[in-house]
Amino acid sequence: MSRTSFDSLALFDFDGTLVDTAPWFFRTINAVAERHGFRAVTAEEGEALRDMPPRMILRQLGIPVWKLPAIAADMRRRVLADEVAMPLFPWVPDLLAKLSAGGFIVGIVSSNSEAAIRGKLGPALAHVHRISAGASLFGKPARLRDVLKGTGLPAASAIVIGDEIRDIEAARKIGARSIAVTWGLGGQQGLAGARPDLLVHRAEDLVEALLPRA
Repeated sequence: MSRTSFDSLALFDFDGTLVDTAPWFFRTINAVAERHGFRAVTAEEGEALRDMPPRMILRQLGIPVWKLPAIAADMRRRVLADEVAMPLFPWVPDLLAKLSAGGFIVGIVSSNSEAAIRGKLGPALAHVHRISAGASLFGKPARLRDVLKGTGLPAASAIVIGDEIRDIEAARKIGARSIAVTWGLGGQQGLAGARPDLLVHRAEDLVEALLPRA
């Protein structure tokens, strides 16, 4: 994928994509399950869930949709309380700086809180132009559209980068392209089945996709 294929708007997911969230998530999910009354997850089942779309995960764990706002709020509180356990990937500041210097508008659209996002990014925040935080499980398409509206750019000019099936689906719903990364919460098989425009396994591949060498 070359830069000429989309133009200059890079919209990142945060947890699992820019921040190493997956180990913390799988250590924490059963405490959240106990608090909110859904089924605990075994290590083996956790791996299987990574390849499932969101609605199937909810069915597997017995989580009704009406509980999602409370669960999401609880997870955001836990993230803020345990932020040391979820480090920013070391290559992120350099990538964001290069994208910004290269004329990209860089945005972050996330279910996490804005406070957590700003705290994790630190000085790298200077290279992020827009943040849309607190998106619901199925609310990313609307948040992506809001960011697009704020930039005045068409969806065809954007690329959505994320680690979950719902990131790919959200990009498709708004008419944007997508890059799926395999180092986060989503499993490689499930991500590939969701048909992103590009599937990458290493940070170097993501850098090359967004900033191809001349």
